Amino acid sequence: MDPARQETGEITGTKDKDYNLIWFVEQCLSNVVRLETYISDADRAGDTELAGFFRRAQGESRKGAEQGKELLRKRLTS
Repeated sequence: MDPARQETGEITGTKDKDYNLIWFVEQCLSNVVRLETYISDADRAGDTELAGFFRRAQGESRKGAEQGKELLRKRLTS
């Protein structure tokens, strides 16, 4: 696809801003899952500092996903 002619909803039927919000939520949820592996690795290695860091990051990703889902819900019902 020509970079100068990015998909703006004409092909997918989804406006950029809606797609971007859906993408953001998906990425946050993907991070939550991926970070679970990192937490397990750090716990297995006995690195509580790193495990705590990843748990905090996981919490922030969950928070971002929930905020994004709420915003998406509002936009889709209005």
